[in-house]
Amino acid sequence: MKLVFCGTPQFAVPTLEALLRGEHDIALVVTQPDRPQGRGLMLADSPVKQSAMRHGLRIEQPDKIKNNVEFRTLLEQLAADAIIVVGYGRIIPPWMLLLPKFGNINLHGSLLPKYRGAAPIQWAIAEGEPASGVTTMLLNEGLDTGDILMQRELAVDPLESAMSYGQRLAPIGADLMVETLRGLKLGSIKPRPQDHSQATLAPILKKEDGRADFNLTAQRIHNRMRGFQPWPGCFTSFRSRKLTIISALPISGAGQHAPGELVVDRDRLLVACDESTLELLEVQPEGKRSMSAADFIRGYRPNQSEKLG
Repeated sequence: MKLVFCGTPQFAVPTLEALLRGEHDIALVVTQPDRPQGRGLMLADSPVKQSAMRHGLRIEQPDKIKNNVEFRTLLEQLAADAIIVVGYGRIIPPWMLLLPKFGNINLHGSLLPKYRGAAPIQWAIAEGEPASGVTTMLLNEGLDTGDILMQRELAVDPLESAMSYGQRLAPIGADLMVETLRGLKLGSIKPRPQDHSQATLAPILKKEDGRADFNLTAQRIHNRMRGFQPWPGCFTSFRSRKLTIISALPISGAGQHAPGELVVDRDRLLVACDESTLELLEVQPEGKRSMSAADFIRGYRPNQSEKLG
């Protein structure tokens, strides 16, 4: 097929490269404008742009697309069979949905209708799902509400982060997109409507999502730690200053302490949660390097029952 590919993050790169290996004609790659990154705030190419440049593909980076006459004219002239959308980061306008014969086909990082929205992988991990997956669907004017084409499930390791799960999921999604295009061309795929009554949301992450709430169980806090990597991570406060929790594990048993109270057991640093206990393994005090729990205990000498948060 002749395709236009719209994508930005690393998650989208395996799909772009799989389509190239499948001998599809990628007539255009559309990605977000270069963004400042790092301490020097130097403009950086998106992962999709880097891949497209390696393959010598035509690239466009429009600031806006809804009322962009020049961009619309370009897509109309290209007359692609399908527009592929993987983590592009822009709402696809109605005029663009109507252009290609096979529609705008999206690869979404969840088993729709669960986890509609901008951060499906992060929220699936944060909610402790034992499995999630990928969905190819036909985009419409709703938020991830289009008809489902194909799906693949992938188990979630109880200790893995959203980052590692996304890395495992991306090539599975790439293969699924190739298979989806083959099925659409052969007419063997029947789009099916989503069951909207089963929908859940995965909204864009906010910094405050990373704040540890010790009124939750230790397992739920641990799940959120795994899900909100690399950002916003997990943090609380100690002696009125930010304390980032780098790694921790829920442990069996609950003491007689109020949520947020610290328990120092020799070189172990425990914090009481809702009817459970979280062991802090590595932390980073504000303005300091990360350190083990043992080093934190030696350096800060927390009192028994001193509270976090």
